[in-house]
Amino acid sequence: MNRDPSFAGQCRRGSALGVLITLILVAGLIGLGAYLVMKPGSGHAPAPTSGTPTTGTSTGTASTPAVAPPAGPAVVAPEGKRPDPIEPAMAVPRLDAAAPYVPKNGILDVDISEYAGYAGLIVANKGLDPNPDSFFAKEYGFQVRLTLSEGENWSRVNHGQLAAGATTTDVLAVLGRQYAVNVPLLISYSRGADMIVVDQGLTSVNQLAGKVLAAAQFNESEFFIRYLAQEAGVGVQVLRDLDARPTGKNIGLVFYADAFIAADAYQHELASGKNRLNGCVGWSPRTDELVAASNGRAKILVSNRNLLVVADILTINQGFAQANPKMTQGLVHGILEGNRQVRADPKPFTTLLAKTLKWKEDEVPGELAKVHLANLPENLAFFNGTIDAAGSFGGIFQSALTAYGPQLIPNPADADRFHTGTVLDALKAGGTFAQETVAIAPIRTVSKGSALEGDALLAKDIRFLFEANSSTLDLASPDNQEYLATINRYLTVSPGSQVLLKGHVDNSLMAKFRQEGGETLVRNMALKAVELSKERAKSVRQALLNKYPGMKGDRLECIGRGWEEPVSALGDQNRRVEVRWFTLE
Repeated sequence: MNRDPSFAGQCRRGSALGVLITLILVAGLIGLGAYLVMKPGSGHAPAPTSGTPTTGTSTGTASTPAVAPPAGPAVVAPEGKRPDPIEPAMAVPRLDAAAPYVPKNGILDVDISEYAGYAGLIVANKGLDPNPDSFFAKEYGFQVRLTLSEGENWSRVNHGQLAAGATTTDVLAVLGRQYAVNVPLLISYSRGADMIVVDQGLTSVNQLAGKVLAAAQFNESEFFIRYLAQEAGVGVQVLRDLDARPTGKNIGLVFYADAFIAADAYQHELASGKNRLNGCVGWSPRTDELVAASNGRAKILVSNRNLLVVADILTINQGFAQANPKMTQGLVHGILEGNRQVRADPKPFTTLLAKTLKWKEDEVPGELAKVHLANLPENLAFFNGTIDAAGSFGGIFQSALTAYGPQLIPNPADADRFHTGTVLDALKAGGTFAQETVAIAPIRTVSKGSALEGDALLAKDIRFLFEANSSTLDLASPDNQEYLATINRYLTVSPGSQVLLKGHVDNSLMAKFRQEGGETLVRNMALKAVELSKERAKSVRQALLNKYPGMKGDRLECIGRGWEEPVSALGDQNRRVEVRWFTLE
């Protein structure tokens, strides 16, 4: 993983003279922006579109949007020259050959990044260096040497240079069988660190079809947008340069060396008005800074604050884990104990975390608020698939396989090859953490109102099968059961989210009604169509509540639109229930 909140934070710091110079430069840029706004043909405000799913890599077709930007101050360009995209990889990364890790002098080497999700591990170890007073030394007789790096540690763990590292669950699906690791622990969920930032006029994932985003390849940056595109039924197409456009109705992705550089690239495009990028996928605090510098031209479309599909996991070298089960248990136990302490009261550890992660002490609470440190019951539910307020291990793994597709992963591995529950089961059997419970709640940042008061994150037409001219749902249909599972998945991975079920009916008989009874009959039948469409939506709602007893009814709202919103000239295409997913932000 490569999430370094210190990098962008350092860019914000400076002397009083530096601040004065910056203000003067910003004033000059504002004046330049006013001039550019007056010029014809400049701008950055793309129109919304919708799309259908396809995948692939392409140079696309050249296109130069010519839409005027909104009036206002100029976008502040980031420091340095405009970054160039990297050549996208056409196959999964190849790792160094698997080899067992061998501890030396009772010290284990573990690599992490500068990320609040690893706070529990740092607290258990009392810093980065091997420490005889650490939890690991006192309880299990070994010490841990932590290293901080922002490059991916996959090969070093695989090749036996590290005992363990940390990555996200989606990565396992990409690396597959070559990645010889055991995954005994969910360390944390990201809750707001990962974000999609887009042009101001875009309000949903569906509207990203036909647009181009900057991202980083093969990590949570790419997975986050692929996951949402998949759920919205929108395709993803990898592009090689900024002058290419996605074909059909796909989201175009252009890759950069890392997500911070992707954010830089988008900010440069906003500042220049060239309009070749419509957003980026990255993480806080760089994304927050980008939005602030855009002066209203860009916004956060969605973060994972209440969309828990980025799950940070502990990966242990497989040869080492098999030869050293007690040390493996010690690592897991220590991280869970550190997580427990930080969850209970982070204040005593503020100085330690700030020093270790190179943050200011007043930055620590804000960074910790962007993660959910996992406890033992949440781990058990994560791995056995019963967690009902976040993505599960198997669910995220399967979502990654589907999102990347068979072109990239033609022979996928199974999630079970990476995890055995022996360590967690042993801790549970021993009564460790017996007082803990699953405690993942929605984070409400604006108000306590309904999520339906905002814009839907995505919309998806689902053609449930009903008996003819009735609202009776065909529960024997495998397709209907899969559609119900899709809606349940929305609510499961996103605490506090709500789904609006909009019923629609076939409009093909309107001409017949008009011929038989004129406009009076059309109006009467229109009212009946609205009622039938609402009853169909309510039938879907009831089927969900019956199938998933833990689902709360107030998270599902139904309306009927009759035949007022056709999507096709073909009647059967209009017999549908539109699912609109509203997340808290």
